[in-house]
Amino acid sequence: MHIQQNISLKSYNTFGIESEARYFVSVHTIGELQEALSLPNYLKKFLLGGGSNMLLTGPIDALVIHVNLKGIAIENQNQDYIQLSCMAGENWHDFVLHCIDNNYGGLENMSLIPGNVGTAPIQNIGAYGVELKDVFLKCDAIEIATSKEVSFTDQQCDFGYRNSIFKTTHKGQYVITRVTFKLTKNKHKIQTQYGAINEHLSLNNITNPTIKQVSDAVIAIRESKLPDPKKLGNSGSFFKNPVVDSKTFEAFNAKFPEAPFYALANSEFKIPAGWLIEQAGFKGKRYGDAGVHENQALVLVNYGNATGAQIWELALKIQKKVAKDFGITIEPEVNVF
Repeated sequence: MHIQQNISLKSYNTFGIESEARYFVSVHTIGELQEALSLPNYLKKFLLGGGSNMLLTGPIDALVIHVNLKGIAIENQNQDYIQLSCMAGENWHDFVLHCIDNNYGGLENMSLIPGNVGTAPIQNIGAYGVELKDVFLKCDAIEIATSKEVSFTDQQCDFGYRNSIFKTTHKGQYVITRVTFKLTKNKHKIQTQYGAINEHLSLNNITNPTIKQVSDAVIAIRESKLPDPKKLGNSGSFFKNPVVDSKTFEAFNAKFPEAPFYALANSEFKIPAGWLIEQAGFKGKRYGDAGVHENQALVLVNYGNATGAQIWELALKIQKKVAKDFGITIEPEVNVF
């Protein structure tokens, strides 16, 4: 196992932030991962996947373990469903396209979400009315303290909106190695009611869409709104859409009746954070090389040489202004280190 020293992490995070790992190793098998986690001379370990949901605000004084496990396998199937496992190091969007190419349905609404498969359960990724938990069967993981292999069912993961036990009670305790999905082989559950999918399909005269046509619509919509991290550093949606109770919503709605919202179960309401940020005056604003994207206020961007600290300073400024203007707190979706 080759441990490198003083390695730049700029190419390992989608923000393109310059940060240095004191020690670095890339692992390609579960055995290598267990070995890296057990190395006694490196007390601090930092797990790195696709680098799409993180903001580095300084150097990482630890052994950075790049989880680069690859592979897709059929675990079980019948006439209607397939159980498909995917290793943690596979690119999420590439995995979605693999499923669509094989006519496996359920992931098409989550096309073009950045990052790797292994980090998807951590925040229960989702888009356009679909979340990971809707197709999730289980995930395999390594307990960091013991290097032992364990598995978690969907119930054990306790999924919530952009949340799971891996962000709460079990944060920093496990590294996911494999995720198993239950996908449809026919009679796909096409979901086009959320966002601009129906509008895009209608413009293309599509009335009975396939999963590929839904995926193509999502890709087109996302590309029109969201910058490509390879061209402009970003981490996708920086903030979560706030979910508020009925009392908070009624006060908000009375003051801002034009604001969009989505009614949820348990008398809760989701308010688009992008709308709040735009109304607070930040859309398209730039502060040095840190800024808010001109087409989507949810996305903070690095125009070239912004530091993680500068991006975070902007995020805090946005958070404070939204709370002042609307009485609503927006929380980061990305992990800040």
